[in-house]
Amino acid sequence: MPRYFLEVAYVGTNYSGFQVQENANSIQQEIERSFEIFFRRQVTMTGSSRTDAGVHALQNFFHFDFEDQIASKSLYNLNALLPEDIVIRNLYQVHPEAHCRFDSLGRHYRYYIHQTKDPFLKHRAYHFPYTLDFNRLQAAAATVPDFNDFTSFSKRNTQVRSFICAISQSHWEVQDNCWVYHVAANRFLRGMVRGLVGTMLQVGRGKIGLDEFAGIIAGKDCALADFSVPPHGLFLEAVIYEETLLSHRI
Repeated sequence: MPRYFLEVAYVGTNYSGFQVQENANSIQQEIERSFEIFFRRQVTMTGSSRTDAGVHALQNFFHFDFEDQIASKSLYNLNALLPEDIVIRNLYQVHPEAHCRFDSLGRHYRYYIHQTKDPFLKHRAYHFPYTLDFNRLQAAAATVPDFNDFTSFSKRNTQVRSFICAISQSHWEVQDNCWVYHVAANRFLRGMVRGLVGTMLQVGRGKIGLDEFAGIIAGKDCALADFSVPPHGLFLEAVIYEETLLSHRI
């Protein structure tokens, strides 16, 4: 049976998260509903990367099996059935064993903050009006790739067996009146990016020093980190795969 990767993007403001949840609306639920209406059959999807309630994605993926070939024009019809805050970008036919989660080589996230009130950024950046030292933020970000155990930045009640992550990118930049944190890794833990951002903001405010920030990472205790930043500033920017995996776009 043919297997497909479905590339999607969405604004997460109105959803409980990416994957199906009981008694809550999700991105997966809306997309599976559109498939069921259009194709008149139930299609169960597997997500590549779980995002929490209110988190956005510029790129995320599902995979699913479908017994028939899907025409490219079907994407127009499926998008017409979806809410305005969800879009299907592309559809790829892949080999039958491909898995959108386990075949991922890594992910790239951004977190946006803005320092002055701006109603146009209300749902896509965190308004943080306190004095910040950009150089201190950058120095904290540069420390992150020196570590590989991020137990301190994983929320409790997680089912993962390992807290080891290989960070390939960690830096801040100024972009369109926002301060943007970029972080890329082979994998991420639950709440990890928001924990990093919240704790780095304490460095930027001078509440904690760089040595203390490094000590929080080394401490392997999530009670030391600050997870208080809201979800709406967080974007999943990209899920990375081998180029050959997505070579057959419908």
